[in-house]
Amino acid sequence: MLGLLGRPRVLGRLVRVLWQIVSGFWIIRLQFTRLEAGQRQEHVQRWASRMLAALGIELRRQGPPLNGGPVLLVANHISWLDILVLHAAGYCRFISKADVQRWPLIGYMAREAGTLFIERESRRDAHRMVHFMVERLRAGDVLAVFPEGTTGDGLAIKPFHANLIQAAILADVPVQPVALRFVDGPSGLVSHAPRFVGDDTLVGSVLRTLAAQGVQAHVLIGPPDRHAGRDRRRWAQDLREQVHALRQTPQRH
Repeated sequence: MLGLLGRPRVLGRLVRVLWQIVSGFWIIRLQFTRLEAGQRQEHVQRWASRMLAALGIELRRQGPPLNGGPVLLVANHISWLDILVLHAAGYCRFISKADVQRWPLIGYMAREAGTLFIERESRRDAHRMVHFMVERLRAGDVLAVFPEGTTGDGLAIKPFHANLIQAAILADVPVQPVALRFVDGPSGLVSHAPRFVGDDTLVGSVLRTLAAQGVQAHVLIGPPDRHAGRDRRRWAQDLREQVHALRQTPQRH
């Protein structure tokens, strides 16, 4: 796998990716404190778009726009790229596992971009996060979660955990289903290059992505859905079905 580093395309993309990471870090360090919230969000969205371009990935979005809260986004989870893809499609604040916060540089940038961190194994922390999410939703934020709790293979969707969806019930705000898929543009088939599941390593997934050609990231957005008296578990099941249906949407050319 490390032999991929010798390919000119991989090296060229890697240099562009590293430049985007460094430039993003300095924008956060030098400019964010002087910017309004909306301006910071625009910076994050533009940076995510540039990062996808540096990786050689084409973004394709279908459905209503991802902007304007309060709303909770729920999406299937395939890759470390998913957060970048959603940020490029429309700014939102992610609920992410606390491990990411401890990643060098990336954790800092994620926190400054608005990511909220949760210890997934702790019921107490989940309870804390739900209440904090309610506050942010009532304040008009756009929040995003991956209810599967972990990445999948891009072919099937795991059951949705319902805990964090409770925040949308308590705040009485809609949930918007979002389906993600990575596609090999020339063939129209699923691309496994960005996959990050099972025995896949982060380094291996990144190198496969850098080496791949014609990868498209599809963001398929459904209409906002209100709980209408459903409890969180039933609503989570219905949302999973909506995301599954969105993933079957034919590819536009």
